[in-house]
Amino acid sequence: MHRRYANSVCDMASPTTSIVIRALNEAEHLDALFDSIERQTQQPDEVVLVDSGSTDRTVAIAESRGAQIVHIPPGDFTFGRALNWGCEAAKGDVLIFVSAHVYALDDTWLVELVGPFSDGLVGLSYGGQTGDHRSNFAEIQLLKRWFPDDGGTTDQKNPFCNNANCAVRRSLWESTPYDESLSGLEDMAFARNIRADGHRIAYVPSARIAHVHEEVARQTFNRYRREAIAYRNIFGAQKMSMSSATGLALASITSDVRAALRARRFGAIPSAASFRVAQFAGAWAGHRDDPSESKQIVRRMYYPRG
Repeated sequence: MHRRYANSVCDMASPTTSIVIRALNEAEHLDALFDSIERQTQQPDEVVLVDSGSTDRTVAIAESRGAQIVHIPPGDFTFGRALNWGCEAAKGDVLIFVSAHVYALDDTWLVELVGPFSDGLVGLSYGGQTGDHRSNFAEIQLLKRWFPDDGGTTDQKNPFCNNANCAVRRSLWESTPYDESLSGLEDMAFARNIRADGHRIAYVPSARIAHVHEEVARQTFNRYRREAIAYRNIFGAQKMSMSSATGLALASITSDVRAALRARRFGAIPSAASFRVAQFAGAWAGHRDDPSESKQIVRRMYYPRG
């Protein structure tokens, strides 16, 4: 029997909510995500999963948990297009985006993330992120920097956000859909556009999720490469020399080593260093690539031949 997500919103003045998940072969992680959704004190009105060609049990698991499935052919996939298809299928006043490899850490996550929309000027909110026992030590340090425990605001002055744990007003998505040409950072492009139109961005540290990347170095390289390409498309030409990339990598490794020594996580140091090398090598490569090739690069990175 499928589980159904009950509508706990009785007051018509309260927004209805839809959770939209992008997924490709995420069977290993989906149960943790759905379990955390079912524990929420306020339930979403629906869950939509956009599948881009999974060959494992991703679709079967999502269907068994009551989610609506939207299929996007691998040849049509971009990050922005997958979101747009999911948003089109969803009906909520507030659209909540989560990665398939995350799970909420508290049962008030959804309430906290949607809360800022009581302010009519807030068009987007995003929550805190951390890793778990499977995460690379360096990435946990990175998430601490990007998503601090303090510093919550309903009027952030820059377009930083992250669609692994984010919510937007449906009305804004309808007028400003996600850019389907980008190789990543479609969330920041959207945030930049709505800020230019006078809408606010809220950061909610308490709406916290665990974001689990279990990547080899090549996957980390590819992730930061495509995001660097997208950054250039959004914000204009950027430069990163080999020497500056090397300097940034060494500075980050030094910081990670100090943090690992303080935490007595000595065994985490080699993998943390490998992560940083892949991160900045990917960023350097992305800043050198032709941005017009971004769509082909996404396909090459994420889908096998044929």
